[in-house]
Amino acid sequence: MPIYHKLGKIPEKRHTVFRQDNGNLYNEQLFGTIGFEGMSSLTYHIHPPTSVLEIAGERDVSPEIGIEHNLTSRLLKGFELPVVSDFLESRTPLLVNNDVHIGLAAPASSMVEYFYKNADADELLFIHQGSGVLRTMLGNISFEPGDYLIIPRGMIYQISFDHEDNRLLYLEAYHPIYTPKKYRNWFGQLQEHAPFCERDYKLPKELETHDEKGEFLIKVKKSQTLHSMVYSYHPFDVVGWDGYNFPYGFSIHNFEPITGRVHQPPPVHQTFETSAFVVCSFCPRLYDYHPQAIPAPYNHSNIDSDEVLYYVDGNFMSRNHIEQGYMTLHPGGIPHGPHPGAYERSIGKKKTDELAVMVDTFKPLQVTKQALLLDDGVYYKSWQDRS
Repeated sequence: MPIYHKLGKIPEKRHTVFRQDNGNLYNEQLFGTIGFEGMSSLTYHIHPPTSVLEIAGERDVSPEIGIEHNLTSRLLKGFELPVVSDFLESRTPLLVNNDVHIGLAAPASSMVEYFYKNADADELLFIHQGSGVLRTMLGNISFEPGDYLIIPRGMIYQISFDHEDNRLLYLEAYHPIYTPKKYRNWFGQLQEHAPFCERDYKLPKELETHDEKGEFLIKVKKSQTLHSMVYSYHPFDVVGWDGYNFPYGFSIHNFEPITGRVHQPPPVHQTFETSAFVVCSFCPRLYDYHPQAIPAPYNHSNIDSDEVLYYVDGNFMSRNHIEQGYMTLHPGGIPHGPHPGAYERSIGKKKTDELAVMVDTFKPLQVTKQALLLDDGVYYKSWQDRS
């Protein structure tokens, strides 16, 4: 996250004496990545962030693989995923590899009985339906439909939902999630050609500071195991922090599409990147304006990546019979393109109202058993000419 931010009270100089009103030192903690070379924030806690009271158990949460080597295009009907009350229990991995887990969730309840920390992966939550507050040890972020929430690995958080009807797309990224390098200058600032800017970020605002002793359950995911750990102090006891490593939000509705005289390839829609996959946002936009332009995408071969599309809203111009919450997988190694009729149908159209999130992975994705329960089973035949 290449932007500096701070909240609360901090000393004038780092690693120096900083005392509470009672004379005790605040407990300084460096919240950083990639050893001491990655992005970090310096946090100040009322109590030691190390006070484990009890280890309360663990359980394996590894995805159950249904198909290890997949070369079949698939359509998953995401809204058929059943609603589950608990946030973590509702998270269902569908397409996975060693770099990223892609899944859906339909939680009905807020997190109130425990806190959560993913010690393995950065998390991207895309809010399809629902609103509420992401509460973290570094501050709170209000969210609404269309928001991406980026939560760095190691961040302790809870989610409070306003209502029971919530639908989320989520990614667990085993490589750090960044804004695309091609949009940034030497210093990390987003340049003028970028389709969004720092003003569009939703930064943590309200810093909750709890000075509470008791028993606080934190569920920690590490190496595909969910550990239950009880701490002696409330994990949201930070009085201040500053740095570059913190959660933030970004609305897909603030992505400003790049257009051209002829069809622009998917990289112009790129929103986030890692060393192993990219995330793109397909948003309402004007179509290509060459007088002979064909707005629909040309057939293309996914030789080096698996393509996942999650359909949010609107009419997806290159696909037939697509509904909200559908997820398609176009595996690397075989070509795909517009559905029959879509290529011709797009000629002369002036704009599209499609809204979708795309994930391109550089290594093949495995299909989980839960994904097969949502698979329509016939999508790979949908390019047959029915005329």
